[in-house]
Amino acid sequence: MIQIFKKLNHRFNVTAFAIFILVGISSIPKLHAGETIETKRRKPNIIIIYSDDQGSFDLNCYGSKDIQTPNLDQLAASGVRFTQMYSPSAICSASRAGLLTGRYPARAGVPGNVSSKKGVAGMPTSEFTIAEHLKSNGYATGHVGKWHLGFTPETMPNGQGFESSFGHMGGCIDNYSHFFYWNGPNRHDLWRDGKEIFRDGEYFGKMMVDECNHFISNNKEKPFLLYWAINWPHYPLQGTSKWREEYKDLPHPRDKYATFVSTMDELVGQVIAKVDALGLREDTIILFQSDHGHSVEERAFFGGGNPGPYRGAKGCLFEGGIRVPSIISWPGSIPKGEVRDQMVCGIDWTPTMLDFVDATPAENANPFDGTSIANVIQKNSKTPHDYLYWQLGNGANAQWVIRKDNWKLLGNPADRREPKSVTREDKLFLVDLKEDLSEKKNVKAQYQSKLKELLKLKETASQGF
Repeated sequence: MIQIFKKLNHRFNVTAFAIFILVGISSIPKLHAGETIETKRRKPNIIIIYSDDQGSFDLNCYGSKDIQTPNLDQLAASGVRFTQMYSPSAICSASRAGLLTGRYPARAGVPGNVSSKKGVAGMPTSEFTIAEHLKSNGYATGHVGKWHLGFTPETMPNGQGFESSFGHMGGCIDNYSHFFYWNGPNRHDLWRDGKEIFRDGEYFGKMMVDECNHFISNNKEKPFLLYWAINWPHYPLQGTSKWREEYKDLPHPRDKYATFVSTMDELVGQVIAKVDALGLREDTIILFQSDHGHSVEERAFFGGGNPGPYRGAKGCLFEGGIRVPSIISWPGSIPKGEVRDQMVCGIDWTPTMLDFVDATPAENANPFDGTSIANVIQKNSKTPHDYLYWQLGNGANAQWVIRKDNWKLLGNPADRREPKSVTREDKLFLVDLKEDLSEKKNVKAQYQSKLKELLKLKETASQGF
C-alpha cells in the first residue's frame, strides 16, 4: 500500500487521493442484508385498471371492428393478452372482492352485490386486500373510482388498506352531478378519504385522470399500488362529444356503448402517458381487466356490448358473463405482444402481484384461493388450476359453476340475454367447451359419469361458504 501511495503521489498528492476515496465510498448505495449492488433495484409499481360491464370482445385487440381502442391495443402489444381469463364473478361487488382478496368472492363474504346506500357494511374487515398486503411491504396505496364494497368507515377504502381514496362508494354515479339515481332516494356519492366532497358539474372522467396522475407524481420515488376502478362502460353511458360524433352512425345502443369505451380508452392513455413522462414505465406493472361481461339491463338500453360467440352477459355464469378482456404489461420484465390461452381467473391477480414484486402476504391473512400465474405470463406454462369454482348468490337457488379442463357444469343457470332459453331440465347444465363454446347444448344425459365427477368436485370446492 505504501508503494502504491508513493506511485500515486507522483501524479497527485495523498490528500487529494483521500478525498477521492471518501467521495467514492459515499456514492455507494446503502444495501440491506443479503443485497448486492447488482441485485438492488426498486420494487415495481402496480397499476390495476378495472373496467366495468365491458363485453368480452370490446377492444380492437380482441377482434372488435367498430370500436377504436388504440391505447389499450398498444398496452396489449407491449405485454400479454389473455383469451381464457375469467372474472371472479358475474356481478360488480363480488368480482371486486375476488380481485382484491385473491379469494372466491363467496368465501370472502361477498357472494353478490353490496348495497349502494350509506351506512351499510360490505366486505368483512377480516378479509385482507392487496392494498393491505402491499402496504405492509412498504408500498404507497391509492384507490380512484368505484368502490362498491361497503359504505361504512371500516369497509370503505381507507379502512381496507388504501392510504388515499377518491371516488364513489356505490355501484355507479352520474358523471356530472355525481349522484346515484338508480334506487331512491337520489343521493350524492363523491368522497375523498372518507369525507364527502362536492364538485358539481365537473366531468368524472377527467377528475379520475387528474387523481391518478396526482397520486403517481406524488409517489414516484417509492413503490406504489394504484387501484383505478374505472366505472366504465357501466351505465350511465356518458362518453365525450368527440366520440359521440365518431360513432353517430352506429346503431342504438352500440353507438352509446362504443362512445363510452373509446372515451375510457382515451383516459387510460392519459394515465399511461404520465407514467411514461415520469420515466417509470419499465418500473410499473399495468393490468387492465373487465370486472365481468356487458350489461343487458334496461339502464344500459338492454345491451350494446359484444360477447362474440359466448352465451350470457353480466349477472350470469355462462361464458359471456365471466370471460373477460385482460391485459398485463411490464416492459423489459415480461414478454410483449404475446397471447395466453390458459384457464386463469381474476382471483389469481393478488398472489401474482405479490409474486412479481417479491412481497409477503400481510400477517394473519386468509389463504388465497387464487394462485400466482407469473409462470403462465413469463414462460407460457400450463394453468396452475386443476379446476375453478364460481358462486353467485347464496342458498339453494344460487348460481354456481365448476370448470375442469374443457368441461363446465352450471347449477341453477340463468341467461340474461335470453331468459326463456333456460328450462327446468337445465337446472344442471353440462357442456364441453371444446366442442360447444357457445354453450348451446346441455349434454348431461350423454355424460353421466362426468356429471357425477363434477358434482363431487363442486362439493369440495364450495366447502365453508
